[in-house]
Amino acid sequence: MTSKLLQHAGLALGFLLAGCTLGPDFHAPAPPPVTGYTKQPLPAQTESAPVQGGEAQHFSSGSDIPGQWWALFHSEALNSLVEDAIRSNPTLPAAQAALRSAMESVRAQQGLFYPQVSANLSANTNRQSAALSPVLNNNALFYSLYQADLNASWTPDIFGNNRRQVEVLQSQAEAQRDQLDAAYLALTANVVAGAIQEASLRGQIDGTQQVIQSIEDALTIMRRQMALGQISGGEVAAEEAALAQAQQILPPLEKQLALERDLLTELAGRLPSDEVDQSFDLSALQLPQDLPLSLPSKLVEQRPDIRLAEANLHAANAEIGVAVTNMFPQITISADIGTVASRIGDLVQPGNAFWSIGGSLLQPVFEGGRLKHLTRAAEAAYDQSAANYRNTVLTAFQNVADTLHALQSDAELLKAASATEAAALRSLDIARRQLELGQIQYLGLLTAQQTYEQALITRIQAQASRFADTAALFQALGGGWWNSQAVVEAAYPAAPVNGRH
Repeated sequence: MTSKLLQHAGLALGFLLAGCTLGPDFHAPAPPPVTGYTKQPLPAQTESAPVQGGEAQHFSSGSDIPGQWWALFHSEALNSLVEDAIRSNPTLPAAQAALRSAMESVRAQQGLFYPQVSANLSANTNRQSAALSPVLNNNALFYSLYQADLNASWTPDIFGNNRRQVEVLQSQAEAQRDQLDAAYLALTANVVAGAIQEASLRGQIDGTQQVIQSIEDALTIMRRQMALGQISGGEVAAEEAALAQAQQILPPLEKQLALERDLLTELAGRLPSDEVDQSFDLSALQLPQDLPLSLPSKLVEQRPDIRLAEANLHAANAEIGVAVTNMFPQITISADIGTVASRIGDLVQPGNAFWSIGGSLLQPVFEGGRLKHLTRAAEAAYDQSAANYRNTVLTAFQNVADTLHALQSDAELLKAASATEAAALRSLDIARRQLELGQIQYLGLLTAQQTYEQALITRIQAQASRFADTAALFQALGGGWWNSQAVVEAAYPAAPVNGRH
Protein backbone atom coordinates (compact mmCIF):
# COMPACT_ATOMS: atom_id res chain seq x y z
CA MET A 1 0.00 0.00 0.00
CA THR A 2 2.77 2.38 0.96
CA SER A 3 4.53 1.69 -2.33
CA LYS A 4 1.39 2.52 -4.32
CA LEU A 5 0.84 5.71 -2.37
CA LEU A 6 4.38 6.82 -3.09
CA GLN A 7 3.91 5.94 -6.74
CA HIS A 8 0.71 7.96 -6.98
CA ALA A 9 2.29 10.86 -5.13
CA GLY A 10 5.23 10.79 -7.54
CA LEU A 11 2.91 10.82 -10.52
CA ALA A 12 0.95 13.74 -9.08
CA LEU A 13 4.14 15.68 -8.41
CA GLY A 14 5.36 14.96 -11.93
CA PHE A 15 2.07 16.18 -13.36
CA LEU A 16 2.30 19.40 -11.37
CA LEU A 17 5.89 20.00 -12.42
CA ALA A 18 5.04 19.29 -16.04
CA GLY A 19 2.25 21.81 -15.74
CA CYS A 20 -0.56 22.78 -18.07
CA THR A 21 -1.35 25.91 -20.03
CA LEU A 22 -4.63 27.53 -19.13
CA GLY A 23 -6.48 29.96 -21.34
CA PRO A 24 -7.57 29.75 -24.98
CA ASP A 25 -5.12 28.42 -27.56
CA PHE A 26 -4.67 30.57 -30.65
CA HIS A 27 -5.84 29.46 -34.07
CA ALA A 28 -5.03 31.64 -37.08
CA PRO A 29 -8.14 32.96 -38.86
CA ALA A 30 -9.05 31.16 -42.07
CA PRO A 31 -8.56 33.14 -45.30
CA PRO A 32 -11.70 34.58 -46.92
CA PRO A 33 -13.55 31.88 -48.92
CA VAL A 34 -13.27 33.65 -52.26
CA THR A 35 -11.49 32.79 -55.49
CA GLY A 36 -11.14 36.26 -56.99
CA TYR A 37 -10.71 39.91 -56.15
CA THR A 38 -13.41 41.40 -58.39
CA LYS A 39 -17.04 40.53 -59.01
CA GLN A 40 -16.55 40.20 -62.75
CA PRO A 41 -13.82 37.89 -64.11
CA LEU A 42 -10.67 39.64 -65.24
CA PRO A 43 -10.22 40.03 -69.01
CA ALA A 44 -7.58 37.99 -70.77
CA GLN A 45 -5.56 41.16 -71.25
CA THR A 46 -5.84 44.90 -70.97
CA GLU A 47 -6.20 47.31 -73.87
CA SER A 48 -3.07 48.40 -75.73
CA ALA A 49 -1.96 51.70 -77.23
CA PRO A 50 0.75 52.50 -79.84
CA VAL A 51 2.95 54.44 -77.38
CA GLN A 52 5.69 53.72 -74.85
CA GLY A 53 4.02 51.91 -71.92
CA GLY A 54 0.97 51.09 -74.00
CA GLU A 55 1.55 47.35 -74.23
CA ALA A 56 -1.26 44.98 -73.30
CA GLN A 57 -0.84 43.34 -69.89
CA HIS A 58 -1.82 39.79 -68.93
CA PHE A 59 -2.73 38.53 -65.45
CA SER A 60 -1.12 35.25 -64.40
CA SER A 61 -3.31 33.91 -61.60
CA GLY A 62 -1.46 31.96 -58.93
CA SER A 63 2.01 33.10 -59.97
CA ASP A 64 4.50 34.13 -57.32
CA ILE A 65 5.84 37.67 -56.86
CA PRO A 66 9.56 38.06 -57.56
CA GLY A 67 11.63 39.45 -54.71
CA GLN A 68 13.04 42.23 -56.90
CA TRP A 69 9.81 43.02 -58.74
CA TRP A 70 11.03 46.49 -59.71
CA ALA A 71 13.58 44.84 -62.00
CA LEU A 72 10.63 44.02 -64.32
CA PHE A 73 10.69 47.68 -65.41
CA HIS A 74 14.14 47.01 -66.94
CA SER A 75 15.71 50.23 -65.67
CA GLU A 76 19.28 50.04 -64.37
CA ALA A 77 18.84 53.47 -62.78
CA LEU A 78 15.77 52.26 -60.89
CA ASN A 79 17.48 49.05 -59.79
CA SER A 80 20.49 50.92 -58.44
CA LEU A 81 18.36 53.52 -56.63
CA VAL A 82 16.29 50.83 -54.88
CA GLU A 83 19.50 49.08 -53.82
CA ASP A 84 20.85 52.39 -52.47
CA ALA A 85 17.66 52.88 -50.47
CA ILE A 86 17.77 49.36 -49.01
CA ARG A 87 21.39 49.85 -48.07
CA SER A 88 21.28 53.40 -46.67
CA ASN A 89 17.76 54.38 -45.62
CA PRO A 90 17.54 54.43 -41.78
CA THR A 91 14.01 53.00 -41.74
CA LEU A 92 15.22 49.42 -42.09
CA PRO A 93 17.93 49.58 -39.38
CA ALA A 94 15.33 51.03 -37.01
CA ALA A 95 12.97 48.13 -37.75
CA GLN A 96 15.83 45.66 -37.37
CA ALA A 97 16.74 47.09 -33.97
CA ALA A 98 13.12 46.90 -32.85
CA LEU A 99 13.04 43.24 -33.90
CA ARG A 100 16.25 42.44 -32.02
CA SER A 101 14.89 44.14 -28.92
CA ALA A 102 11.66 42.15 -29.12
CA MET A 103 13.54 38.87 -29.55
CA GLU A 104 15.74 39.59 -26.54
CA SER A 105 12.60 40.27 -24.49
CA VAL A 106 11.35 36.80 -25.46
CA ARG A 107 14.60 35.19 -24.35
CA ALA A 108 14.58 37.16 -21.10
CA GLN A 109 11.08 35.93 -20.27
CA GLN A 110 12.07 32.35 -21.15
CA GLY A 111 14.76 32.61 -18.47
CA LEU A 112 12.00 32.44 -15.83
CA PHE A 113 11.41 28.79 -16.72
CA TYR A 114 14.64 27.97 -14.86
CA PRO A 115 15.67 28.36 -11.20
CA GLN A 116 17.06 31.76 -10.29
CA VAL A 117 20.35 31.42 -8.43
CA SER A 118 22.34 34.20 -6.76
CA ALA A 119 25.47 34.33 -4.63
CA ASN A 120 25.92 36.68 -1.70
CA LEU A 121 28.94 37.72 0.35
CA SER A 122 28.49 40.20 3.19
CA ALA A 123 30.58 41.65 6.02
CA ASN A 124 29.58 43.97 8.87
CA THR A 125 30.83 45.18 12.26
CA ASN A 126 28.40 45.53 15.15
CA ARG A 127 28.15 46.85 18.76
CA GLN A 128 25.45 44.95 20.63
CA SER A 129 23.58 46.53 23.60
CA ALA A 130 24.25 44.88 26.95
CA ALA A 131 20.51 44.90 27.58
CA LEU A 132 20.02 42.28 24.89
CA SER A 133 21.14 38.71 24.57
CA PRO A 134 24.55 38.52 22.89
CA VAL A 135 24.52 37.40 19.28
CA LEU A 136 27.73 35.38 19.45
CA ASN A 137 28.17 32.33 21.63
CA ASN A 138 31.22 33.94 23.27
CA ASN A 139 28.97 36.70 24.70
CA ALA A 140 31.02 39.44 23.00
CA LEU A 141 29.12 42.71 22.55
CA PHE A 142 31.47 44.05 19.86
CA TYR A 143 31.89 41.69 16.96
CA SER A 144 32.16 41.28 13.18
CA LEU A 145 30.15 38.90 11.03
CA TYR A 146 31.04 37.46 7.65
CA GLN A 147 28.51 35.52 5.62
CA ALA A 148 28.68 33.71 2.27
CA ASP A 149 25.63 31.98 0.93
CA LEU A 150 24.00 30.73 -2.25
CA ASN A 151 20.29 31.41 -2.80
CA ALA A 152 18.07 29.58 -5.27
CA SER A 153 14.38 29.93 -6.02
CA TRP A 154 12.15 28.39 -8.62
CA THR A 155 8.54 29.04 -9.53
CA PRO A 156 7.30 26.03 -11.53
CA ASP A 157 5.06 27.15 -14.39
CA ILE A 158 2.34 24.73 -13.33
CA PHE A 159 -0.63 26.60 -14.79
CA GLY A 160 1.21 28.14 -17.75
CA ASN A 161 1.39 31.77 -16.65
CA ASN A 162 4.95 32.18 -17.85
CA ARG A 163 4.28 30.19 -21.01
CA ARG A 164 1.45 32.58 -21.86
CA GLN A 165 3.67 35.59 -21.15
CA VAL A 166 6.33 34.13 -23.44
CA GLU A 167 3.62 33.58 -26.05
CA VAL A 168 2.63 37.26 -25.77
CA LEU A 169 6.21 38.40 -26.27
CA GLN A 170 6.75 35.96 -29.15
CA SER A 171 3.67 37.36 -30.88
CA GLN A 172 4.92 40.89 -30.31
CA ALA A 173 8.30 39.89 -31.76
CA GLU A 174 6.50 38.42 -34.76
CA ALA A 175 4.67 41.74 -35.10
CA GLN A 176 8.05 43.50 -35.18
CA ARG A 177 9.18 41.04 -37.85
CA ASP A 178 6.11 41.96 -39.88
CA GLN A 179 6.90 45.63 -39.28
CA LEU A 180 10.30 45.01 -40.83
CA ASP A 181 8.68 43.37 -43.85
CA ALA A 182 6.25 46.28 -44.11
CA ALA A 183 9.08 48.82 -43.87
CA TYR A 184 10.95 47.02 -46.66
CA LEU A 185 7.86 46.91 -48.85
CA ALA A 186 6.98 50.55 -48.22
CA LEU A 187 10.53 51.72 -48.87
CA THR A 188 10.95 49.88 -52.17
CA ALA A 189 7.44 50.78 -53.35
CA ASN A 190 7.96 54.45 -52.49
CA VAL A 191 11.22 54.55 -54.44
CA VAL A 192 9.54 53.03 -57.51
CA ALA A 193 6.53 55.34 -57.19
CA GLY A 194 8.84 58.35 -56.82
CA ALA A 195 10.84 57.36 -59.88
CA ILE A 196 7.66 56.98 -61.96
CA GLN A 197 6.37 60.33 -60.71
CA GLU A 198 9.67 61.96 -61.68
CA ALA A 199 9.42 60.40 -65.13
CA SER A 200 5.86 61.69 -65.45
CA LEU A 201 6.87 65.22 -64.46
CA ARG A 202 9.78 65.22 -66.89
CA GLY A 203 7.40 64.07 -69.61
CA GLN A 204 4.93 66.84 -68.79
CA ILE A 205 7.73 69.43 -68.75
CA ASP A 206 9.01 68.22 -72.13
CA GLY A 207 5.47 68.23 -73.52
CA THR A 208 4.82 71.75 -72.24
CA GLN A 209 8.07 72.94 -73.79
CA GLN A 210 6.97 71.43 -77.11
CA VAL A 211 3.71 73.36 -76.88
CA ILE A 212 5.58 76.54 -76.02
CA GLN A 213 7.87 76.03 -79.01
CA SER A 214 4.85 75.49 -81.25
CA ILE A 215 3.25 78.74 -80.05
CA GLU A 216 6.52 80.63 -80.50
CA ASP A 217 6.80 79.34 -84.08
CA ALA A 218 3.23 80.44 -84.77
CA LEU A 219 3.91 83.80 -83.17
CA THR A 220 6.90 84.35 -85.46
CA ILE A 221 4.66 83.79 -88.49
CA MET A 222 1.95 86.06 -87.12
CA ARG A 223 4.37 88.88 -86.42
CA ARG A 224 5.61 88.63 -90.00
CA GLN A 225 2.03 88.71 -91.24
CA MET A 226 1.29 91.71 -89.04
CA ALA A 227 4.28 93.55 -90.52
CA LEU A 228 2.79 92.90 -93.98
CA GLY A 229 -0.59 94.19 -92.80
CA GLN A 230 -2.27 90.80 -93.21
CA ILE A 231 -3.45 90.53 -89.56
CA SER A 232 -4.09 92.95 -86.78
CA GLY A 233 -1.99 93.63 -83.71
CA GLY A 234 -4.82 92.32 -81.55
CA GLU A 235 -4.41 88.82 -82.97
CA VAL A 236 -0.67 88.90 -82.27
CA ALA A 237 -1.30 90.12 -78.72
CA ALA A 238 -3.77 87.27 -78.16
CA GLU A 239 -1.16 84.73 -79.30
CA GLU A 240 1.41 86.35 -77.02
CA ALA A 241 -1.07 85.91 -74.14
CA ALA A 242 -1.44 82.24 -75.09
CA LEU A 243 2.37 81.91 -75.00
CA ALA A 244 2.54 83.48 -71.52
CA GLN A 245 -0.22 81.19 -70.32
CA ALA A 246 1.65 78.10 -71.56
CA GLN A 247 4.87 79.33 -69.94
CA GLN A 248 3.06 79.64 -66.60
CA ILE A 249 2.59 75.88 -66.56
CA LEU A 250 6.33 75.20 -66.35
CA PRO A 251 7.26 76.63 -62.90
CA PRO A 252 4.79 74.44 -60.91
CA LEU A 253 5.95 71.35 -62.80
CA GLU A 254 9.59 72.22 -62.18
CA LYS A 255 8.80 72.80 -58.51
CA GLN A 256 7.14 69.37 -58.25
CA LEU A 257 10.13 67.81 -59.98
CA ALA A 258 12.53 69.42 -57.50
CA LEU A 259 10.44 68.17 -54.58
CA GLU A 260 10.33 64.68 -56.08
CA ARG A 261 14.11 64.70 -56.44
CA ASP A 262 14.41 65.68 -52.77
CA LEU A 263 12.10 62.80 -51.83
CA LEU A 264 14.10 60.25 -53.80
CA THR A 265 17.29 61.59 -52.24
CA GLU A 266 15.81 61.18 -48.76
CA LEU A 267 14.61 57.66 -49.55
CA ALA A 268 18.14 56.81 -50.62
CA GLY A 269 19.37 57.87 -47.19
CA ARG A 270 21.09 61.07 -48.34
CA LEU A 271 20.89 64.75 -47.47
CA PRO A 272 19.35 67.08 -50.07
CA SER A 273 22.77 68.55 -50.92
CA ASP A 274 23.91 65.05 -51.90
CA GLU A 275 21.23 64.51 -54.52
CA VAL A 276 21.00 61.07 -56.15
CA ASP A 277 22.62 60.71 -59.55
CA GLN A 278 19.82 58.63 -61.10
CA SER A 279 17.19 60.39 -63.17
CA PHE A 280 14.08 58.96 -64.82
CA ASP A 281 11.92 59.47 -67.87
CA LEU A 282 9.13 57.37 -69.29
CA SER A 283 11.05 56.34 -72.40
CA ALA A 284 13.60 54.50 -70.20
CA LEU A 285 10.97 52.37 -68.42
CA GLN A 286 9.50 49.17 -69.81
CA LEU A 287 5.97 48.21 -68.82
CA PRO A 288 5.78 44.63 -67.42
CA GLN A 289 3.39 42.68 -69.63
CA ASP A 290 2.94 39.51 -67.55
CA LEU A 291 1.58 40.41 -64.12
CA PRO A 292 1.60 37.73 -61.38
CA LEU A 293 -1.64 37.67 -59.43
CA SER A 294 -1.55 35.83 -56.11
CA LEU A 295 -4.50 33.70 -55.11
CA PRO A 296 -6.74 35.31 -52.47
CA SER A 297 -5.89 32.51 -50.04
CA LYS A 298 -2.22 33.46 -50.32
CA LEU A 299 -2.75 37.19 -49.85
CA VAL A 300 -3.31 36.83 -46.11
CA GLU A 301 0.08 35.12 -45.86
CA GLN A 302 1.91 37.69 -47.98
CA ARG A 303 0.63 41.10 -46.92
CA PRO A 304 2.74 42.39 -44.00
CA ASP A 305 -0.18 44.43 -42.66
CA ILE A 306 -2.41 41.32 -42.48
CA ARG A 307 0.38 39.32 -40.84
CA LEU A 308 0.92 42.16 -38.38
CA ALA A 309 -2.78 42.20 -37.53
CA GLU A 310 -2.68 38.41 -37.03
CA ALA A 311 0.34 38.72 -34.72
CA ASN A 312 -1.49 41.36 -32.67
CA LEU A 313 -4.51 39.06 -32.53
CA HIS A 314 -2.28 36.22 -31.30
CA ALA A 315 -0.79 38.46 -28.61
CA ALA A 316 -4.27 39.53 -27.47
CA ASN A 317 -5.33 35.88 -27.27
CA ALA A 318 -2.29 35.04 -25.13
CA GLU A 319 -3.04 38.00 -22.86
CA ILE A 320 -6.33 36.29 -21.99
CA GLY A 321 -4.31 33.26 -20.91
CA VAL A 322 -2.10 35.46 -18.73
CA ALA A 323 -5.17 36.98 -17.07
CA VAL A 324 -6.71 33.54 -16.47
CA THR A 325 -3.57 32.01 -14.96
CA ASN A 326 -3.18 34.97 -12.62
CA MET A 327 -6.23 33.60 -10.77
CA PHE A 328 -4.49 30.31 -9.96
CA PRO A 329 -1.94 29.50 -7.25
CA GLN A 330 1.71 30.36 -7.64
CA ILE A 331 4.09 27.89 -6.04
CA THR A 332 7.66 28.91 -5.24
CA ILE A 333 10.42 26.59 -4.05
CA SER A 334 13.45 28.20 -2.41
CA ALA A 335 16.73 27.04 -0.90
CA ASP A 336 19.62 28.77 0.86
CA ILE A 337 23.00 27.31 1.77
CA GLY A 338 25.98 29.10 3.22
CA THR A 339 28.29 29.77 6.11
CA VAL A 340 28.63 32.53 8.72
CA ALA A 341 31.52 33.33 11.10
CA SER A 342 32.92 36.15 13.22
CA ARG A 343 36.26 35.85 11.43
CA ILE A 344 36.56 35.57 7.67
CA GLY A 345 39.00 32.69 7.95
CA ASP A 346 36.44 30.63 9.87
CA LEU A 347 33.92 30.63 7.00
CA VAL A 348 35.30 27.31 5.84
CA GLN A 349 34.80 25.65 9.22
CA PRO A 350 32.19 22.86 9.00
CA GLY A 351 30.39 23.95 12.14
CA ASN A 352 29.62 27.40 10.69
CA ALA A 353 27.59 26.12 7.74
CA PHE A 354 23.83 26.49 7.51
CA TRP A 355 21.11 25.62 5.04
CA SER A 356 17.38 25.92 4.59
CA ILE A 357 14.82 24.73 2.09
CA GLY A 358 11.18 25.59 1.83
CA GLY A 359 8.25 26.40 -0.36
CA SER A 360 5.31 28.76 -0.55
CA LEU A 361 1.94 28.84 -2.24
CA LEU A 362 0.28 32.12 -3.10
CA GLN A 363 -3.40 31.95 -3.99
CA PRO A 364 -5.38 35.14 -4.65
CA VAL A 365 -8.46 35.05 -2.42
CA PHE A 366 -10.07 38.47 -2.59
CA GLU A 367 -8.94 41.43 -4.69
CA GLY A 368 -12.20 43.27 -5.15
CA GLY A 369 -12.92 41.64 -8.51
CA ARG A 370 -9.69 42.99 -10.02
CA LEU A 371 -8.59 39.73 -11.64
CA LYS A 372 -12.06 39.04 -13.04
CA HIS A 373 -12.22 42.45 -14.66
CA LEU A 374 -8.67 42.18 -15.99
CA THR A 375 -9.74 38.95 -17.71
CA ARG A 376 -12.77 40.66 -19.18
CA ALA A 377 -10.57 43.54 -20.34
CA ALA A 378 -8.24 41.06 -22.06
CA GLU A 379 -11.22 39.42 -23.76
CA ALA A 380 -12.47 42.81 -24.96
CA ALA A 381 -8.99 43.65 -26.26
CA TYR A 382 -9.05 40.37 -28.19
CA ASP A 383 -12.41 41.27 -29.72
CA GLN A 384 -10.92 44.61 -30.76
CA SER A 385 -7.91 42.91 -32.35
CA ALA A 386 -10.20 40.47 -34.14
CA ALA A 387 -12.23 43.35 -35.59
CA ASN A 388 -9.02 45.14 -36.59
CA TYR A 389 -7.81 41.97 -38.31
CA ARG A 390 -11.02 41.68 -40.32
CA ASN A 391 -10.82 45.34 -41.26
CA THR A 392 -7.20 44.91 -42.39
CA VAL A 393 -8.17 41.96 -44.58
CA LEU A 394 -11.03 43.92 -46.13
CA THR A 395 -8.74 46.86 -46.85
CA ALA A 396 -6.10 44.60 -48.36
CA PHE A 397 -8.56 42.95 -50.73
CA GLN A 398 -9.94 46.38 -51.61
CA ASN A 399 -6.39 47.56 -52.45
CA VAL A 400 -5.90 44.69 -54.88
CA ALA A 401 -9.35 45.15 -56.46
CA ASP A 402 -8.81 48.91 -56.81
CA THR A 403 -5.47 48.33 -58.51
CA LEU A 404 -6.90 45.76 -60.92
CA HIS A 405 -9.68 48.14 -61.88
CA ALA A 406 -7.18 50.97 -62.29
CA LEU A 407 -4.96 48.85 -64.55
CA GLN A 408 -7.86 48.15 -66.88
CA SER A 409 -9.27 51.68 -66.82
CA ASP A 410 -5.93 53.39 -67.35
CA ALA A 411 -5.13 51.08 -70.25
CA GLU A 412 -8.38 52.18 -71.88
CA LEU A 413 -7.64 55.82 -71.01
CA LEU A 414 -4.17 55.65 -72.54
CA LYS A 415 -5.60 54.14 -75.71
CA ALA A 416 -8.15 56.95 -75.98
CA ALA A 417 -5.64 59.64 -74.98
CA SER A 418 -3.15 58.40 -77.56
CA ALA A 419 -5.75 58.57 -80.31
CA THR A 420 -6.89 62.02 -79.13
CA GLU A 421 -3.31 63.31 -79.09
CA ALA A 422 -2.68 62.01 -82.61
CA ALA A 423 -5.86 63.67 -83.88
CA ALA A 424 -5.07 66.93 -82.06
CA LEU A 425 -1.56 66.98 -83.51
CA ARG A 426 -2.91 66.48 -87.04
CA SER A 427 -5.37 69.30 -86.45
CA LEU A 428 -2.61 71.57 -85.16
CA ASP A 429 -0.36 70.78 -88.14
CA ILE A 430 -3.18 71.66 -90.54
CA ALA A 431 -3.87 74.88 -88.63
CA ARG A 432 -0.21 75.89 -88.77
CA ARG A 433 -0.02 75.29 -92.53
CA GLN A 434 -3.21 77.24 -93.04
CA LEU A 435 -1.76 80.03 -90.91
CA GLU A 436 1.32 80.21 -93.11
CA LEU A 437 -0.94 80.45 -96.14
CA GLY A 438 -3.19 82.99 -94.49
CA GLN A 439 -6.18 80.66 -94.74
CA ILE A 440 -7.14 80.52 -91.06
CA GLN A 441 -8.28 82.98 -88.47
CA TYR A 442 -6.43 83.30 -85.18
CA LEU A 443 -9.20 81.65 -83.13
CA GLY A 444 -8.91 78.45 -85.17
CA LEU A 445 -5.18 78.22 -84.44
CA LEU A 446 -5.66 78.98 -80.73
CA THR A 447 -8.29 76.26 -80.41
CA ALA A 448 -6.01 73.73 -82.10
CA GLN A 449 -3.09 74.68 -79.82
CA GLN A 450 -5.15 74.37 -76.64
CA THR A 451 -6.65 71.05 -77.72
CA TYR A 452 -3.23 69.60 -78.50
CA GLU A 453 -1.71 70.88 -75.24
CA GLN A 454 -4.44 69.26 -73.17
CA ALA A 455 -4.29 66.01 -75.18
CA LEU A 456 -0.50 65.81 -74.84
CA ILE A 457 -0.50 66.26 -71.05
CA THR A 458 -3.41 63.80 -70.65
CA ARG A 459 -1.53 61.18 -72.67
CA ILE A 460 1.64 61.60 -70.59
CA GLN A 461 -0.30 61.34 -67.33
CA ALA A 462 -2.18 58.26 -68.54
CA GLN A 463 1.09 56.75 -69.67
CA ALA A 464 2.64 57.28 -66.23
CA SER A 465 -0.47 55.94 -64.52
CA ARG A 466 0.01 52.55 -66.18
CA PHE A 467 3.51 52.29 -64.70
CA ALA A 468 2.29 53.54 -61.32
CA ASP A 469 -0.67 51.13 -61.24
CA THR A 470 1.61 48.23 -62.09
CA ALA A 471 3.90 49.11 -59.19
CA ALA A 472 0.84 49.51 -56.96
CA LEU A 473 -0.31 45.98 -57.86
CA PHE A 474 3.00 44.48 -56.75
CA GLN A 475 2.76 46.45 -53.52
CA ALA A 476 -0.88 45.46 -52.93
CA LEU A 477 0.03 41.77 -53.34
CA GLY A 478 2.77 41.98 -50.71
CA GLY A 479 5.82 42.91 -52.77
CA GLY A 480 7.53 39.49 -52.81
CA TRP A 481 9.52 40.17 -49.64
CA TRP A 482 9.48 36.40 -48.93
CA ASN A 483 11.57 35.86 -52.06
CA SER A 484 14.07 38.62 -51.26
CA GLN A 485 17.48 37.80 -49.81
CA ALA A 486 17.72 41.43 -48.70
CA VAL A 487 14.90 40.90 -46.21
CA VAL A 488 16.46 37.70 -44.88
CA GLU A 489 19.76 39.48 -44.34
CA ALA A 490 17.98 42.43 -42.75
CA ALA A 491 16.38 40.18 -40.15
CA TYR A 492 19.66 38.47 -39.21
CA PRO A 493 20.61 37.58 -36.48
CA ALA A 494 17.05 37.46 -35.16
CA ALA A 495 15.72 33.92 -35.10
CA PRO A 496 12.31 32.91 -36.43
CA VAL A 497 9.43 33.21 -33.99
CA ASN A 498 6.15 31.28 -33.78
CA GLY A 499 7.32 29.14 -36.70
CA ARG A 500 6.05 31.65 -39.27
CA HIS A 501 9.44 32.48 -40.82
